[in-house]
Amino acid sequence: MSGLFTDQARLALWLEVEILAVEAWASLGVVPEADAKAVRERAPAVTPEFVVAVQEREKVTDHDLAAFVDVVQQAIGGPAAAWVHYGLTSSDVVDTALGATLARAADLLVDASGQLVAALKAQAVAHRDTPMVGRTHGMHAEPTTLGAKLVLWCLQADRDRARLRAARDAIAVGKVSGAVGTYSNIDPAVERQVCAGLGLAPVPASQVVARDRHAEYLWACASVGASIEQFATEIRHLARTEVGEVEEPFRSGQKGSSAMPHKRNPILAERLAGLARVLRGNLSAGLEDVALWHERDISHSSVERVILPDSSLLAYYLLVKMRGIVEGMQVHPERMLENIDRSYGLVFSQPVLLALIDSGLARDDAYRIVQEAARTAWEQRRPLRAVIDQDDRVSVSGDVLDQAFSLDQSLRNVGLVFEALEDVDV
Repeated sequence: MSGLFTDQARLALWLEVEILAVEAWASLGVVPEADAKAVRERAPAVTPEFVVAVQEREKVTDHDLAAFVDVVQQAIGGPAAAWVHYGLTSSDVVDTALGATLARAADLLVDASGQLVAALKAQAVAHRDTPMVGRTHGMHAEPTTLGAKLVLWCLQADRDRARLRAARDAIAVGKVSGAVGTYSNIDPAVERQVCAGLGLAPVPASQVVARDRHAEYLWACASVGASIEQFATEIRHLARTEVGEVEEPFRSGQKGSSAMPHKRNPILAERLAGLARVLRGNLSAGLEDVALWHERDISHSSVERVILPDSSLLAYYLLVKMRGIVEGMQVHPERMLENIDRSYGLVFSQPVLLALIDSGLARDDAYRIVQEAARTAWEQRRPLRAVIDQDDRVSVSGDVLDQAFSLDQSLRNVGLVFEALEDVDV
Protein backbone atom coordinates (compact mmCIF):
# COMPACT_ATOMS: atom_id res chain seq x y z
CA MET A 1 0.00 0.00 0.00
CA SER A 2 2.73 2.46 0.91
CA GLY A 3 4.42 1.79 -2.44
CA LEU A 4 1.44 3.25 -4.28
CA PHE A 5 2.00 6.67 -2.75
CA THR A 6 5.72 7.22 -3.26
CA ASP A 7 6.99 10.06 -5.44
CA GLN A 8 8.30 7.49 -7.89
CA ALA A 9 4.94 5.77 -8.20
CA ARG A 10 3.14 9.08 -8.65
CA LEU A 11 5.51 10.36 -11.33
CA ALA A 12 5.49 6.99 -13.09
CA LEU A 13 1.73 7.22 -13.48
CA TRP A 14 1.98 10.82 -14.65
CA LEU A 15 4.43 9.66 -17.29
CA GLU A 16 2.15 6.84 -18.42
CA VAL A 17 -0.76 9.27 -18.79
CA GLU A 18 1.41 11.57 -20.93
CA ILE A 19 2.63 8.69 -23.12
CA LEU A 20 -0.85 7.25 -23.55
CA ALA A 21 -2.11 10.68 -24.61
CA VAL A 22 0.62 11.00 -27.25
CA GLU A 23 -0.18 7.53 -28.56
CA ALA A 24 -3.89 8.41 -28.67
CA TRP A 25 -3.12 11.54 -30.69
CA ALA A 26 -1.06 9.39 -33.05
CA SER A 27 -3.98 7.00 -33.55
CA LEU A 28 -6.01 10.02 -34.65
CA GLY A 29 -3.36 11.08 -37.12
CA VAL A 30 -2.36 14.23 -35.26
CA VAL A 31 1.01 13.05 -33.98
CA PRO A 32 3.36 11.22 -36.37
CA GLU A 33 3.61 7.52 -35.52
CA ALA A 34 7.39 7.78 -35.43
CA ASP A 35 7.24 10.56 -32.83
CA ALA A 36 4.78 8.61 -30.67
CA LYS A 37 7.06 5.59 -30.85
CA ALA A 38 10.05 7.75 -29.92
CA VAL A 39 8.18 9.17 -26.90
CA ARG A 40 7.48 5.66 -25.61
CA GLU A 41 11.00 4.38 -26.29
CA ARG A 42 12.93 7.43 -25.03
CA ALA A 43 10.73 8.13 -22.00
CA PRO A 44 12.97 8.39 -18.94
CA ALA A 45 13.01 5.69 -16.28
CA VAL A 46 11.34 7.00 -13.16
CA THR A 47 14.20 6.47 -10.74
CA PRO A 48 15.12 8.28 -7.52
CA GLU A 49 17.42 10.41 -9.67
CA PHE A 50 14.52 11.35 -11.93
CA VAL A 51 12.45 12.36 -8.89
CA VAL A 52 15.28 14.58 -7.68
CA ALA A 53 15.57 16.17 -11.12
CA VAL A 54 11.88 17.04 -11.10
CA GLN A 55 12.16 18.46 -7.58
CA GLU A 56 15.13 20.62 -8.63
CA ARG A 57 13.24 21.89 -11.66
CA GLU A 58 10.20 22.66 -9.49
CA LYS A 59 12.35 25.11 -7.50
CA VAL A 60 12.36 27.17 -10.70
CA THR A 61 8.84 26.58 -12.03
CA ASP A 62 7.04 26.48 -8.65
CA HIS A 63 4.66 24.07 -10.41
CA ASP A 64 5.11 20.33 -9.97
CA LEU A 65 3.48 19.15 -13.19
CA ALA A 66 5.19 21.79 -15.31
CA ALA A 67 8.53 20.80 -13.79
CA PHE A 68 7.79 17.17 -14.56
CA VAL A 69 6.94 17.92 -18.19
CA ASP A 70 10.14 19.95 -18.60
CA VAL A 71 12.30 17.08 -17.32
CA VAL A 72 10.46 14.50 -19.44
CA GLN A 73 10.76 16.58 -22.60
CA GLN A 74 14.44 17.15 -22.00
CA ALA A 75 14.99 13.40 -21.60
CA ILE A 76 13.08 12.54 -24.79
CA GLY A 77 14.56 15.33 -26.89
CA GLY A 78 14.08 16.08 -30.56
CA PRO A 79 10.81 16.95 -32.24
CA ALA A 80 9.03 14.07 -30.51
CA ALA A 81 9.33 15.82 -27.15
CA ALA A 82 7.07 18.65 -28.31
CA TRP A 83 4.07 16.31 -28.30
CA VAL A 84 4.34 15.58 -24.58
CA HIS A 85 1.43 17.28 -22.77
CA TYR A 86 -0.10 18.31 -26.10
CA GLY A 87 -3.61 19.72 -25.52
CA LEU A 88 -3.60 18.72 -21.86
CA THR A 89 -4.03 20.65 -18.65
CA SER A 90 -2.29 19.63 -15.45
CA SER A 91 -5.37 18.12 -13.85
CA ASP A 92 -5.87 15.84 -16.86
CA VAL A 93 -2.66 14.15 -15.80
CA VAL A 94 -2.84 14.54 -12.04
CA ASP A 95 -6.47 13.54 -11.51
CA THR A 96 -6.35 10.63 -13.94
CA ALA A 97 -3.19 9.27 -12.33
CA LEU A 98 -4.75 9.76 -8.90
CA GLY A 99 -7.78 7.77 -10.00
CA ALA A 100 -5.51 4.90 -11.03
CA THR A 101 -3.64 5.07 -7.71
CA LEU A 102 -6.80 5.04 -5.61
CA ALA A 103 -8.30 2.22 -7.66
CA ARG A 104 -5.24 0.11 -6.88
CA ALA A 105 -5.40 1.14 -3.23
CA ALA A 106 -9.07 0.17 -3.12
CA ASP A 107 -8.20 -3.24 -4.56
CA LEU A 108 -5.81 -3.82 -1.67
CA LEU A 109 -8.41 -2.64 0.82
CA VAL A 110 -11.07 -4.93 -0.63
CA ASP A 111 -8.68 -7.86 -0.42
CA ALA A 112 -7.71 -7.08 3.20
CA SER A 113 -11.36 -6.59 4.05
CA GLY A 114 -12.16 -9.99 2.57
CA GLN A 115 -9.52 -11.60 4.75
CA LEU A 116 -11.04 -10.01 7.86
CA VAL A 117 -14.49 -11.21 6.82
CA ALA A 118 -13.12 -14.74 6.38
CA ALA A 119 -11.43 -14.68 9.81
CA LEU A 120 -14.61 -13.47 11.49
CA LYS A 121 -16.70 -16.10 9.74
CA ALA A 122 -14.35 -18.88 10.80
CA GLN A 123 -14.33 -17.77 14.43
CA ALA A 124 -18.09 -17.29 14.45
CA VAL A 125 -18.59 -20.87 13.35
CA ALA A 126 -15.97 -22.12 15.82
CA HIS A 127 -17.75 -20.39 18.72
CA ARG A 128 -21.32 -20.96 17.57
CA ASP A 129 -22.14 -22.75 20.84
CA THR A 130 -19.88 -20.85 23.26
CA PRO A 131 -22.36 -19.31 25.74
CA MET A 132 -21.73 -15.88 27.20
CA VAL A 133 -23.83 -13.20 28.79
CA GLY A 134 -25.22 -10.51 26.54
CA ARG A 135 -24.90 -6.99 27.89
CA THR A 136 -26.97 -3.88 27.28
CA HIS A 137 -25.99 -0.55 28.80
CA GLY A 138 -22.99 -2.46 30.17
CA MET A 139 -25.30 -4.57 32.36
CA HIS A 140 -26.16 -8.27 32.17
CA ALA A 141 -29.11 -8.77 29.84
CA GLU A 142 -29.75 -12.30 28.49
CA PRO A 143 -27.47 -15.14 27.37
CA THR A 144 -26.04 -15.19 23.87
CA THR A 145 -23.04 -16.91 22.30
CA LEU A 146 -19.69 -15.55 21.25
CA GLY A 147 -20.41 -16.98 17.82
CA ALA A 148 -23.60 -14.94 17.49
CA LYS A 149 -21.66 -11.79 18.39
CA LEU A 150 -19.03 -12.60 15.77
CA VAL A 151 -21.68 -13.25 13.12
CA LEU A 152 -22.82 -9.65 13.50
CA TRP A 153 -19.24 -8.45 13.23
CA CYS A 154 -18.74 -10.56 10.12
CA LEU A 155 -21.86 -9.14 8.47
CA GLN A 156 -20.77 -5.60 9.32
CA ALA A 157 -17.28 -6.19 7.93
CA ASP A 158 -18.89 -7.59 4.79
CA ARG A 159 -20.92 -4.39 4.43
CA ASP A 160 -17.68 -2.43 4.77
CA ARG A 161 -16.25 -4.55 1.95
CA ALA A 162 -19.27 -3.66 -0.20
CA ARG A 163 -18.72 0.02 0.57
CA LEU A 164 -15.08 -0.27 -0.45
CA ARG A 165 -16.09 -1.89 -3.73
CA ALA A 166 -18.58 0.89 -4.40
CA ALA A 167 -15.95 3.51 -3.54
CA ARG A 168 -13.56 1.87 -5.99
CA ASP A 169 -16.15 2.19 -8.73
CA ALA A 170 -16.62 5.85 -7.84
CA ILE A 171 -12.92 6.69 -7.79
CA ALA A 172 -11.61 4.54 -10.68
CA VAL A 173 -12.21 7.34 -13.17
CA GLY A 174 -10.21 9.77 -15.25
CA LYS A 175 -10.65 12.91 -17.31
CA VAL A 176 -8.64 14.22 -20.24
CA SER A 177 -10.95 17.01 -21.31
CA GLY A 178 -8.90 20.18 -20.99
CA ALA A 179 -8.86 23.33 -18.95
CA VAL A 180 -12.58 23.48 -18.05
CA GLY A 181 -13.68 20.05 -19.24
CA THR A 182 -15.06 21.14 -22.62
CA TYR A 183 -12.57 19.27 -24.87
CA SER A 184 -11.76 22.64 -26.46
CA ASN A 185 -8.22 21.60 -27.38
CA ILE A 186 -8.41 17.83 -27.21
CA ASP A 187 -10.33 15.11 -28.97
CA PRO A 188 -12.63 13.09 -26.67
CA ALA A 189 -11.12 9.96 -28.21
CA VAL A 190 -7.85 10.80 -26.46
CA GLU A 191 -9.62 10.68 -23.10
CA ARG A 192 -11.21 7.34 -23.91
CA GLN A 193 -7.91 5.78 -24.94
CA VAL A 194 -5.94 7.14 -22.00
CA CYS A 195 -8.54 5.92 -19.50
CA ALA A 196 -8.77 2.53 -21.20
CA GLY A 197 -5.00 2.17 -20.95
CA LEU A 198 -5.22 2.66 -17.17
CA GLY A 199 -8.37 0.62 -16.59
CA LEU A 200 -10.41 3.72 -15.72
CA ALA A 201 -13.80 5.02 -16.79
CA PRO A 202 -13.85 8.47 -18.44
CA VAL A 203 -16.27 10.84 -16.73
CA PRO A 204 -17.58 14.35 -17.37
CA ALA A 205 -15.63 16.87 -15.34
CA SER A 206 -14.71 20.50 -14.97
CA GLN A 207 -10.96 21.05 -14.83
CA VAL A 208 -10.92 18.46 -12.06
CA VAL A 209 -12.79 15.28 -11.26
CA ALA A 210 -15.60 16.07 -8.80
CA ARG A 211 -14.37 15.66 -5.23
CA ASP A 212 -17.48 13.92 -3.92
CA ARG A 213 -15.89 10.80 -5.43
CA HIS A 214 -12.83 11.18 -3.24
CA ALA A 215 -15.04 11.90 -0.24
CA GLU A 216 -16.88 8.64 -0.90
CA TYR A 217 -13.56 6.80 -0.87
CA LEU A 218 -12.64 8.48 2.42
CA TRP A 219 -16.07 7.58 3.81
CA ALA A 220 -15.48 3.92 2.97
CA CYS A 221 -12.12 4.08 4.78
CA ALA A 222 -13.69 5.84 7.77
CA SER A 223 -16.48 3.26 7.85
CA VAL A 224 -13.87 0.50 8.06
CA GLY A 225 -12.31 2.37 10.95
CA ALA A 226 -15.63 2.81 12.74
CA SER A 227 -16.40 -0.91 12.51
CA ILE A 228 -12.97 -1.93 13.68
CA GLU A 229 -13.16 0.54 16.55
CA GLN A 230 -16.44 -1.12 17.55
CA PHE A 231 -14.87 -4.60 17.45
CA ALA A 232 -11.74 -3.42 19.26
CA THR A 233 -13.72 -1.62 21.95
CA GLU A 234 -15.75 -4.77 22.64
CA ILE A 235 -12.57 -6.82 22.98
CA ARG A 236 -11.18 -4.23 25.37
CA HIS A 237 -14.30 -4.50 27.52
CA LEU A 238 -14.28 -8.29 27.46
CA ALA A 239 -10.60 -8.30 28.46
CA ARG A 240 -11.11 -6.24 31.61
CA THR A 241 -10.04 -7.97 34.83
CA GLU A 242 -13.62 -8.09 36.10
CA VAL A 243 -14.80 -9.74 32.86
CA GLY A 244 -11.87 -11.79 31.55
CA GLU A 245 -13.75 -13.48 28.68
CA VAL A 246 -11.71 -12.59 25.58
CA GLU A 247 -8.19 -11.24 25.15
CA GLU A 248 -6.21 -10.05 22.17
CA PRO A 249 -3.12 -12.18 21.35
CA PHE A 250 -0.20 -11.86 23.76
CA ARG A 251 3.13 -13.11 22.43
CA SER A 252 5.81 -14.95 24.32
CA GLY A 253 8.25 -12.34 25.58
CA GLN A 254 5.74 -9.50 25.31
CA LYS A 255 5.47 -7.14 28.28
CA GLY A 256 2.26 -5.39 29.21
CA SER A 257 3.80 -2.89 31.59
CA SER A 258 7.28 -1.73 32.46
CA ALA A 259 6.35 -1.65 36.15
CA MET A 260 3.71 -4.35 36.69
CA PRO A 261 4.66 -7.78 35.34
CA HIS A 262 1.11 -9.13 35.63
CA LYS A 263 -0.36 -6.68 33.10
CA ARG A 264 -1.68 -7.89 29.72
CA ASN A 265 -3.03 -4.64 28.40
CA PRO A 266 -5.17 -4.57 25.21
CA ILE A 267 -2.71 -2.22 23.55
CA LEU A 268 -3.42 -3.25 19.96
CA ALA A 269 -7.17 -2.87 20.33
CA GLU A 270 -6.59 0.53 21.94
CA ARG A 271 -4.29 1.53 19.09
CA LEU A 272 -6.88 0.62 16.48
CA ALA A 273 -9.60 2.51 18.36
CA GLY A 274 -7.39 5.60 18.35
CA LEU A 275 -6.46 5.41 14.67
CA ALA A 276 -10.13 5.14 13.71
CA ARG A 277 -10.49 8.69 14.99
CA VAL A 278 -7.88 9.88 12.51
CA LEU A 279 -9.83 8.29 9.66
CA ARG A 280 -12.97 10.15 10.72
CA GLY A 281 -11.02 13.39 10.86
CA ASN A 282 -9.71 12.79 7.35
CA LEU A 283 -13.26 12.22 6.11
CA SER A 284 -14.25 15.61 7.50
CA ALA A 285 -11.40 17.24 5.58
CA GLY A 286 -12.38 15.33 2.43
CA LEU A 287 -15.94 16.58 2.65
CA GLU A 288 -14.61 20.12 2.94
CA ASP A 289 -12.81 19.56 -0.38
CA VAL A 290 -16.05 18.98 -2.31
CA ALA A 291 -16.96 22.68 -2.60
CA LEU A 292 -14.42 24.24 -4.97
CA TRP A 293 -14.62 27.59 -6.73
CA HIS A 294 -16.18 27.59 -10.21
CA GLU A 295 -14.47 25.01 -12.48
CA ARG A 296 -11.76 24.40 -9.89
CA ASP A 297 -9.41 25.92 -7.38
CA ILE A 298 -6.43 24.31 -5.70
CA SER A 299 -7.57 24.28 -2.08
CA HIS A 300 -8.27 20.55 -2.23
CA SER A 301 -4.82 19.56 -3.48
CA SER A 302 -2.76 20.18 -0.36
CA VAL A 303 -5.37 18.43 1.78
CA GLU A 304 -5.49 15.35 -0.43
CA ARG A 305 -1.72 14.95 -0.42
CA VAL A 306 -2.08 14.21 3.29
CA ILE A 307 -5.43 12.52 3.76
CA LEU A 308 -5.64 10.18 0.75
CA PRO A 309 -2.35 8.35 1.39
CA ASP A 310 -2.92 8.44 5.14
CA SER A 311 -6.47 7.09 5.00
CA SER A 312 -5.50 4.35 2.56
CA LEU A 313 -2.59 3.26 4.74
CA LEU A 314 -4.54 3.53 8.00
CA ALA A 315 -7.57 1.62 6.72
CA TYR A 316 -5.30 -1.12 5.39
CA TYR A 317 -3.35 -1.25 8.66
CA LEU A 318 -6.55 -1.50 10.71
CA LEU A 319 -7.90 -4.32 8.53
CA VAL A 320 -4.69 -6.35 8.74
CA LYS A 321 -4.23 -5.85 12.47
CA MET A 322 -7.86 -6.57 13.28
CA ARG A 323 -7.66 -9.80 11.32
CA GLY A 324 -4.65 -10.76 13.45
CA ILE A 325 -6.60 -10.07 16.64
CA VAL A 326 -9.55 -12.14 15.46
CA GLU A 327 -7.42 -15.08 14.34
CA GLY A 328 -5.34 -15.12 17.51
CA MET A 329 -7.78 -13.97 20.18
CA GLN A 330 -7.79 -15.93 23.40
CA VAL A 331 -11.27 -17.08 24.45
CA HIS A 332 -12.12 -18.25 27.98
CA PRO A 333 -15.41 -20.21 27.82
CA GLU A 334 -15.24 -21.24 31.48
CA ARG A 335 -15.05 -17.59 32.51
CA MET A 336 -18.05 -16.83 30.31
CA LEU A 337 -20.10 -19.45 32.18
CA GLU A 338 -18.91 -18.05 35.51
CA ASN A 339 -20.02 -14.58 34.46
CA ILE A 340 -23.44 -15.83 33.43
CA ASP A 341 -23.82 -17.14 36.99
CA ARG A 342 -22.48 -13.94 38.59
CA SER A 343 -25.85 -12.24 38.41
CA TYR A 344 -27.53 -15.12 40.31
CA GLY A 345 -29.82 -16.08 37.42
CA LEU A 346 -31.05 -12.56 36.68
CA VAL A 347 -30.34 -13.19 32.99
CA PHE A 348 -33.42 -15.45 32.97
CA SER A 349 -35.81 -12.80 34.30
CA GLN A 350 -37.75 -12.47 31.05
CA PRO A 351 -38.60 -16.17 30.61
CA VAL A 352 -39.65 -16.20 34.29
CA LEU A 353 -41.84 -13.15 33.63
CA LEU A 354 -43.46 -14.87 30.66
CA ALA A 355 -44.02 -18.06 32.67
CA LEU A 356 -45.88 -16.05 35.31
CA ILE A 357 -48.00 -14.34 32.66
CA ASP A 358 -48.77 -17.75 31.13
CA SER A 359 -49.92 -18.90 34.56
CA GLY A 360 -52.67 -16.26 34.55
CA LEU A 361 -51.08 -13.23 36.24
CA ALA A 362 -51.53 -9.76 34.76
CA ARG A 363 -48.34 -8.56 33.08
CA ASP A 364 -47.76 -5.67 35.47
CA ASP A 365 -48.31 -7.88 38.51
CA ALA A 366 -45.95 -10.52 37.12
CA TYR A 367 -43.38 -7.85 36.27
CA ARG A 368 -43.37 -6.46 39.80
CA ILE A 369 -43.01 -9.92 41.33
CA VAL A 370 -39.98 -10.72 39.19
CA GLN A 371 -38.50 -7.24 39.62
CA GLU A 372 -38.73 -7.49 43.40
CA ALA A 373 -37.31 -11.00 43.38
CA ALA A 374 -34.44 -9.88 41.18
CA ARG A 375 -33.56 -7.04 43.57
CA THR A 376 -33.69 -9.43 46.52
CA ALA A 377 -31.49 -11.96 44.71
CA TRP A 378 -28.93 -9.30 43.88
CA GLU A 379 -28.82 -7.67 47.29
CA GLN A 380 -28.76 -10.96 49.21
CA ARG A 381 -26.56 -12.73 46.66
CA ARG A 382 -29.02 -15.57 46.33
CA PRO A 383 -30.13 -17.43 43.19
CA LEU A 384 -33.18 -15.85 41.60
CA ARG A 385 -34.68 -19.33 41.30
CA ALA A 386 -34.55 -19.77 45.07
CA VAL A 387 -36.22 -16.42 45.68
CA ILE A 388 -38.96 -17.19 43.15
CA ASP A 389 -39.56 -20.64 44.67
CA GLN A 390 -40.21 -19.04 48.07
CA ASP A 391 -42.67 -16.41 46.75
CA ASP A 392 -46.25 -17.43 47.63
CA ARG A 393 -47.60 -15.37 44.76
CA VAL A 394 -45.94 -17.68 42.22
CA SER A 395 -47.96 -20.75 41.23
CA VAL A 396 -45.77 -22.10 38.42
CA SER A 397 -44.68 -25.74 38.36
CA GLY A 398 -41.06 -26.70 38.89
CA ASP A 399 -40.80 -28.10 35.36
CA VAL A 400 -41.90 -24.79 33.88
CA LEU A 401 -39.39 -22.90 36.00
CA ASP A 402 -36.69 -25.37 34.99
CA GLN A 403 -37.36 -24.42 31.40
CA ALA A 404 -37.34 -20.72 32.25
CA PHE A 405 -33.93 -21.04 33.90
CA SER A 406 -32.48 -23.28 31.17
CA LEU A 407 -29.47 -21.94 29.26
CA ASP A 408 -30.14 -24.37 26.42
CA GLN A 409 -33.72 -23.16 26.16
CA SER A 410 -32.56 -19.55 26.11
CA LEU A 411 -30.16 -20.25 23.24
CA ARG A 412 -32.34 -22.68 21.29
CA ASN A 413 -32.84 -20.29 18.35
CA VAL A 414 -29.42 -18.69 18.20
CA GLY A 415 -28.59 -20.81 15.16
CA LEU A 416 -30.93 -18.68 13.07
CA VAL A 417 -28.38 -15.87 13.20
CA PHE A 418 -25.89 -18.09 11.40
CA GLU A 419 -28.10 -18.50 8.35
CA ALA A 420 -27.02 -15.02 7.25
CA LEU A 421 -23.43 -16.27 6.98
CA GLU A 422 -24.40 -18.45 4.05
CA ASP A 423 -24.54 -15.36 1.83
CA VAL A 424 -21.12 -14.09 2.90
CA ASP A 425 -18.43 -14.88 0.33
CA VAL A 426 -14.95 -15.70 1.61
